[in-house]
Amino acid sequence: MTYIFLAGDSTVANCPRSEAPMAGWGQVFQSFFTNDIKVLNFAKGGASTNTFIEQGYLDIILEFIQPNDYLFIQFGHNDQKSFGTQPFTTYQSYLTEYINGARERGAIPVLITSVNRRNFDENNILVHTLGDYPKAMLQLAEKLDVQVINLLEKTEKLYQSLGPEGSKQLFTWFDANEHPNYPEGIQDNTHFCEHGAREVGKLVIEGIKELQLPIVSFIKE
Repeated sequence: MTYIFLAGDSTVANCPRSEAPMAGWGQVFQSFFTNDIKVLNFAKGGASTNTFIEQGYLDIILEFIQPNDYLFIQFGHNDQKSFGTQPFTTYQSYLTEYINGARERGAIPVLITSVNRRNFDENNILVHTLGDYPKAMLQLAEKLDVQVINLLEKTEKLYQSLGPEGSKQLFTWFDANEHPNYPEGIQDNTHFCEHGAREVGKLVIEGIKELQLPIVSFIKE
């Protein structure tokens, strides 16, 4: 059995039932694999690279991770906040802790750039809102020779192909009284609904295939 440990923020995390159908892509990720793979989703809403470590989640992962397991690492959204990190300094140094921790245990780290937020300008072009964090991650991946999936680029193509209106179907968007969990309605351009989580999960799978990671053989066709 090979384990895939997920470290990330709310765009990856399992959402509580009370927030359904809001879902991170990690919540549906197991469904893409045969029973030879077990996905363990440690992603937490509100987590940045530093708070995830401070709250002890990386320690728990490193306690259980075994040789040839995987650690998928996707942070950035909350690293932008006041409690977070700076792209080319603290963000990279915290990411390095995840990478080294996995490698020291014979596991395989995989970096994943942040998903885009749904943010279109008046010309219906998606506007990048993640600053230098994705660039800093790609730079670190090259420096430390870590496999990386550019989910920022993949989600940009996905949202752009659907356009401002069509891309709403990926997110938690409801009118008032349309969904019992959101009686007042909700317009969330960051958090996916289950359909969106699946679509983004497919992009991560596409990235795994492009990298030809050994777990490719356990992807359901």
